[in-house]
Amino acid sequence: MTTLLAGPGGRDRGGRRAAAHPGRYRGLWNASPLTYLTLVVALALSIFPIYWMIIVATRTNSVVADVPPPLLPGGHGGDNVGQLFDNPEAYFAKGLLNSAIASAAVTVSTVFFASLAGFAFAKLRFRGKNGLLLTIIATMMIPVQMGIIPLYMIMVKLGWQNHLQAVIVPFLVTGFGVFMMRQYADQAVPDELIEAARVDGCTTFGIYWRVVLPALRPAAGVLGLFTFMQTWNEFMWPLAVLSPDNPTVQLSINNLANAYFKDYTLMFAGTSVAILPLLVVFIVFGRQIIGGIMEGAVKA
Repeated sequence: MTTLLAGPGGRDRGGRRAAAHPGRYRGLWNASPLTYLTLVVALALSIFPIYWMIIVATRTNSVVADVPPPLLPGGHGGDNVGQLFDNPEAYFAKGLLNSAIASAAVTVSTVFFASLAGFAFAKLRFRGKNGLLLTIIATMMIPVQMGIIPLYMIMVKLGWQNHLQAVIVPFLVTGFGVFMMRQYADQAVPDELIEAARVDGCTTFGIYWRVVLPALRPAAGVLGLFTFMQTWNEFMWPLAVLSPDNPTVQLSINNLANAYFKDYTLMFAGTSVAILPLLVVFIVFGRQIIGGIMEGAVKA
């Protein structure tokens, strides 16, 4: 049975005209004015705090408590960003670089190892597969805060304290990523395709690289975005294992907030600059992300 979203006058995969059942598709295209009004209000409430933060980042510290708040940008944006990078307590440029390195390394590693393990759990047969999968799922039930102390002790024993590898190596693969890729691979990769690759003489890793990984691209895009965002926004673990002079970007912003006099324009300027890489990643991987999220909505 084939299900396809088609507009009035279109055709489905069987060649039948969708217009033959206009009532079936009418709800997909028509929405009430109340629906649009609700979406507009929700969008405004979501965007306004970010917009106000960017506006304050272009003004002086005196407008922070103004009522009503300023809605137009000022002329101090360049000066505030310059002071942000020149601030001796923030180490903002180093924080951006550290966060970029850590987030990129963790994202690439998580996508690679999670997709590789997901393929193994979904399509390969080996002893203890179910037990290992249950163990991985069980790790998702343990709060991250419970592992900070033993993980910190391991970092001290390895001599990685205040080194960037301390915020990279413990998160090179996640249980959530393995479980997600396993579920996607189980549905997206037909067994017949793998058997055909084996008949052609392809090795197990060759099957993963040439057959499975291309099929997992939508899910890999979603996992990559979530992993990058989580690593970029991580605060508690870098605060525990890194020093103020070797921070990530979140610690750099925190250093600005810990000053005796809080310059909110610098803090908002730092936050505005810090969200730019996330926007770039979302724009670059947006098509893969949307395709991965909508994969389950349209099935053949």
